[in-house]
This record gives sequence, structure tokens and C-alpha cells, in this order.
Amino acid sequence: MTAAQTASFSIVVPTIGRESLHRLLAALEAESGPPPEAVVIVDDRPGDAPALTVHSGLPVTVLRSGGRGPAAARNTGWRATRTRWVCFVDDDVVPQPGWLAALAADLRGADTTGAAGTQAVIEVPSVEGRRATDDEKRTQRLADARWITADMAYRRDVLVAVGGFDERFPRAYREDSDIALRITLQGNEITQGARRSTHPVAPASLLSSVRAQIGNRDNALMRRKFGRRWRPAVGEGRGRLPAHTATTAAAAVATVAALAGRRRAAAGAAATWLGLTLEFTARRFLAGPRTAPEAARMLLTSALIPPVAMYHRLRGEWAFRGARRDPPLAVLLDRDDTIIVDGPYLNDPAGVKPMPGAVDALSRLRDRGLLLAVVTNQSGVAKGLITDEQLAAVNARVDAELGPFDSWQICVHDNDDGCACRKPAPGMVRAAAEALGVDPARCVMIGDTGGDVNAALSARADAVLVPTERTLRHEISDASTRARVAATIEDAVEMILRDTR
Repeated sequence: MTAAQTASFSIVVPTIGRESLHRLLAALEAESGPPPEAVVIVDDRPGDAPALTVHSGLPVTVLRSGGRGPAAARNTGWRATRTRWVCFVDDDVVPQPGWLAALAADLRGADTTGAAGTQAVIEVPSVEGRRATDDEKRTQRLADARWITADMAYRRDVLVAVGGFDERFPRAYREDSDIALRITLQGNEITQGARRSTHPVAPASLLSSVRAQIGNRDNALMRRKFGRRWRPAVGEGRGRLPAHTATTAAAAVATVAALAGRRRAAAGAAATWLGLTLEFTARRFLAGPRTAPEAARMLLTSALIPPVAMYHRLRGEWAFRGARRDPPLAVLLDRDDTIIVDGPYLNDPAGVKPMPGAVDALSRLRDRGLLLAVVTNQSGVAKGLITDEQLAAVNARVDAELGPFDSWQICVHDNDDGCACRKPAPGMVRAAAEALGVDPARCVMIGDTGGDVNAALSARADAVLVPTERTLRHEISDASTRARVAATIEDAVEMILRDTR
């Protein structure tokens, strides 16, 4: 691997439009090290937010991810790159002087050892003259945490292999541990780099620590994916959930016993709750600045945190009770008789008519963040029945009526041409997966023929057959044993969406 090849990297910055983004870009622009081939800014504000304005001398591209969270924003960003390395930087970090040169050195070192990723040194400023508050400590833990994506570089081929970030993590929490754990479980190494970035302390309010308990939903997904030992695997201790469970149970028993008139049982349970709450309060207070306002805040939040933590954990366990470890990331769609009514050798855009339910079904897939590609045989070109221009015009109308699609894969060969792309060959399925930046195994093909099913299965993708009057009986019976069969495209989409939960 040459130095020039090693320097092939892009920077991806997910943002919600904070002013700190401009500070980050200014810091990068002032650097004198090897420049990135691309800087992809992913605006993750809701779709109705005004367009993000960015002024920079860097090769900046601005994309939108629709407010689906940092995992989805990072996926949108890295899939738009084509460099060997992708460096993810949060919009509120400040790269320290010499960052670009240090990044290039980190990437050369990672290539030398064959590492899949390299993590920056994250520094979190502290307030001199006093101990950190409980909220400040929550941010300061980033300095010692493993695999923090505030400044993390991964090889793009590794991101493709693991399917990128799991978008079921909607917050800036656990999505970085999840992807790093999946990468390392495949036998890859993530090295510690020498570049340095400063991460500011997050602003706090009275109930910040209580609101942070929503992260227990993400912990439930981690447990579902990696088992009970996931915390040691990401370098963490046991956590306080057992103590929160005991505290909440004691409060519940005290309440029920009091309502039932069992005073002794209620008093015992209340004493247990009070003891556990005071122990939690003291643990947090003694580690902090030890002021009267901080004591009052610790007492209030220590009483609220256990039941709130348990509520979110139970919500997470219920939401992810049937979660798959590797949900689908992309849906590949046959064109004729799947998303539009088949007109034999259709060469007139006016003949494009969506299949019943197709528009709404595709909207549901997009709303869930799934990538969409059209994979279609169009032998009419080889037969001389459709010109290239007519085909392009028809597909443009399909894109206007049912799109936009993230990729189009079209085979214009005839059945006897011996190409590797025409379904049931897997060529177009593999090409679509490559264009989308996902592993074929994370794709699902929806089509109306056995050729669609066989192309998908040959490429290691999943498949759902939606039969029409022209689908052969043996194709339906074969799909029912080797893949899945749905009555309509809406039913097929519902099957796929169940797999994403």
C-alpha cells in the first residue's frame, strides 16, 4: 500500500445545523496536511428544515438524511464516498492543530497492520478548581471510552461488509459501540491513533441525567444483538440496572402494600427504597462538587432515575423482542408487474402506470430508511423493439412516479446473449448491492418471477415473490420453500419492515 493510496480518505460530518459545524470546517480548512478527497456534510434535520448553507474552501458536498438520527446520517454520508478510508467527525468536535497530518499517519499505520479502523484521542475539557458535576462526568467519560465515533476512521470495505451503522439506534448512543463490536467480532482490529480532537462538555439542565435514561432502550438492543455479556465486550462494567431494578421494585411493593393496608410490609419496602435511593444519591454527590444545589439535584434525580431507567429498558426489550441481528438495509425491485403494470416492451412513458399499492409501499420503505434499487431485464433493446432513448424515457417516468431510486440496474441483453447480468443470473443484484454500499446478504429482492428469486438467492440476498397471473405455479411453490411469497407488494413490504424491528 503506497502513501498516496493510504491518503485516499473522505470526511463525513453528520450535523443538526449547530454553529459548531462552521468552527469545525474552519479548523479543517486551516490545516496544512494531506487534504481529504471529499467532505460530506449530512444534514440530519427534518425534511422541512431550510437548506443548510456551508461556505468552505474544502470539497464539500451537503446531503440530507431526513432527521433519522446520527446512525442514518453517517450511513448516508459514507455511502456517498468512494475512498478507501472514511473518517467520521461529529459537528461539535474541534480537531487540534496538525490533525490532518496526524490522520494521514494514523491511516498509514492502520494500513501497515491491516487494521479496519483507527480512533482519535478525544480530550474533554474540565473546569479547574472544582470537581466535575454529574452531567460533566457523563461527557468526560468519552475521553476513556472505546470506539467513540466523534472522531473515528474506518475502511470503507469494512463498512460495506458489516452493513454500516445500525439505524435502529436513533440517538447518539451505542451506535458507535455496536458497529465497532460487529467489526471486531469479524476478526478485525481497531487501533488507537495519535490525532487529537477536543469534545466540548454537553450543556446540562436540572433533569439532564433523567432524560439520558432513554439510552436504556439502546442497551436493550445491544443485549438482543450480542447477549448478556455485551458490556464487557465494549469495555464497560456491569452498570446500575440491577440496582435500579431493586429500587423500583421496592417502591412498587411499598405502594401496593400501602394501598392494601399492609403497613408493616409497606414500611419495610419503603425503608429499602429510601436506603437504595440515599446510597445512589451519596455515591453521585460525593464524586461531585459537593455544593448545596448539587446535593438537592442529586437527591431529586436519584429518586427519578431508577423508575425512568426501568421504563425505558422495558420499552426497549418490548420493541426489540423479535429483533434480527442483521436487518435488511436495501430493497431491490423488479420493474414490470412489480412496481409498474407490465406493458410488453414498453417504449412510451405515457404507458407507465404504478401497480396498485406500490407508491405507498415504497414510501413506507423510504420512511424506514431502506435503500431502494430497480433491477430489471429489458431485452426489448436487444430485440430492436425499444431504443436506448425510449428505455431511458420510460425509466425517467418510473423514477418520477415512484422514485427517487438509489440505483438502477438494467440488463438490455437477450436471453441467448450469455451475459452475467440478466436475471436469473445474480449480476445485477450484486451490482445493485455494490452501488448501494451494502452486502448482498443485507438486500431483499421483490419480484414476480422465479428469475427474480433465483437471482437474489444466487447473490446471497433474500427474496419475496409477489405472483401475478403470469407467474408460473412451480415458481410460486419453489419460492414458498426457498424464499417467501406475498399476495401484494404491500404485504411484501410489511414482511420486510417486520425484519427491521
